[in-house]
Amino acid sequence: MSAMTVPPGAPAPPPAPGRRDAEATKAAILKAARHFLARQAHGHITLKSVAERAGVSPPLVLKYFGSKDALFARVMSFEDDAATLLDAPLDTLGPHMVRHVLESQRDRGADPVLRIVFAPLHGAHGDVLRANFRTQVTERLADRLTGPDAGLRAELAVAALLGLGVMYGIARGQGVRHSAIDDLVERYAPAVQIHLTPGRPGG
Repeated sequence: MSAMTVPPGAPAPPPAPGRRDAEATKAAILKAARHFLARQAHGHITLKSVAERAGVSPPLVLKYFGSKDALFARVMSFEDDAATLLDAPLDTLGPHMVRHVLESQRDRGADPVLRIVFAPLHGAHGDVLRANFRTQVTERLADRLTGPDAGLRAELAVAALLGLGVMYGIARGQGVRHSAIDDLVERYAPAVQIHLTPGRPGG
């Protein structure tokens, strides 16, 4: 057996240092692009400013993403964020979503859905942001719901999450930011869950 062969059933080796560095760099660039997307119109954001905030060179941004439009197409997509946000059984999805929003804000400074609030800044690109949000977040959630008014209930559940994200990340409410996440989940999750499983325990 060669030194590079992994026996059946053995865990995969960790990624090579170069791959880890590349993934960390791409994550930093995406985080920087999100920062500007929440503060400036799309037309005013430059690759140079994104690169400087991410601590890399503009050619490296182009290496990983190809162009400004390709970079912001990634930032304006909710696909990956929605997959994580909705990754829980329906009966416990409300608490999961509330916890995920709070931990994302606290630990990474990146709310999974809050950038939809800034769609009016971006003209036609804002229309893309809205369309992605509708298909990748609210409609995806609605498809999981049973019973009447699934689309409305999905929108109301997500609206509750957006309100929490605004209070935590934009208004910077002191009560919210200085409370334990477990306590906030216990208090707030029922307001989300009631739209997901109305009439059930926790809903």
